Amino acid sequence: MGRKVTLATCSLNQWALDFEGNLERILKSIEIAKEKGAKYRLGPELEICGYGCADHYFESDTLLHSFEVLQKLLESAMTKDIICDVGMPIMHHNVRYNCRVLFLNRKILLIRPKMMMANVGVHRELRWFSPWNRTRHVEEFSLPRMIQDVTGQETVPFGDCVLSTRDTCIGSEICQELWSPYSSHIRMSLDGVEIFTNGSASHHELRKADQRVLLVTTSTAKCGGVYLYANQRGCDGDRVYYDGCAMICINGETVSQGEQFSLQDVEVLTATLDLEDVCSYRGERCHPHLEVDFKPCHRIKVNFSLSTFDDVFLPTNEPINWSYHTAEEEISLGPACWLWDYLRRSGQVLNLTVIKHNCPLLLHQ
Repeated sequence: MGRKVTLATCSLNQWALDFEGNLERILKSIEIAKEKGAKYRLGPELEICGYGCADHYFESDTLLHSFEVLQKLLESAMTKDIICDVGMPIMHHNVRYNCRVLFLNRKILLIRPKMMMANVGVHRELRWFSPWNRTRHVEEFSLPRMIQDVTGQETVPFGDCVLSTRDTCIGSEICQELWSPYSSHIRMSLDGVEIFTNGSASHHELRKADQRVLLVTTSTAKCGGVYLYANQRGCDGDRVYYDGCAMICINGETVSQGEQFSLQDVEVLTATLDLEDVCSYRGERCHPHLEVDFKPCHRIKVNFSLSTFDDVFLPTNEPINWSYHTAEEEISLGPACWLWDYLRRSGQVLNLTVIKHNCPLLLHQ
């Protein structure tokens, strides 16, 4: 009997420090994911506060307001019966981390800090965050009182850990970790993790989407498994443009593709997949010989299933061919989308038809 699961990932047009607007877009993505039958929803990197906060990350208010948004998410009826995976900054033992927070039914399941920082090109993450460089190490994080009042929890697991449901195991990567030669998904796959998630804020560069797709597909072709990729979209107040490209892959093949350039604030991708396909793929192709001192993943167990017993006739997503833009189309679309966000966020009055007139490729939006 199969283990068919419906999973959701998204691209969100989040604004730096727009906590109310960011909350609305997160809730909208969760609503869409639930309407499509998803039991797990993944969002972009630092989606609660926005990625381009720069030195505002140093301000305690940024952390405070992020927790206030998390409190509202926990309290919302929209987040019931779906595992939500959101990104936000968190200070642990007076050290600031870029984190994923996973929660279900008003309970925080785990907090997973980023282990490899992006500090090249336009990125300066080491200015604001520290990497969690203690592999397989988990500590207890003391929750703020506003969160304790909602969840009834005083502490939650914080560190390099994975989530074990009744029917599968889910592990997180965060943006740069996918690009590393020592990616987290390699170690996790050797320990039986079947679903990998990656909340990113990857900016647009010419032909960079090709690299992302290649990294995601080859990671699951080599290790087997399901890979969910979420990304920021738009100009969030910084100089760069984030171009979306959310995707879902299984065993080296793409089954769902998001748009690279879009004016939608919320785009949600879902896919229904059979995890038994992962077992079969790994059993036939992957024969890991673990080193003697291999440390298993620290598993956080949750009494929840992503699959159901009556899924025999539930259709699964079939592989698709990724549709790439040409270099000329990227040059046309990227600056136009960035300019639209820049003008509307700076309070300028601009009719959308002006951009569409100058950039016909956006007419389909």
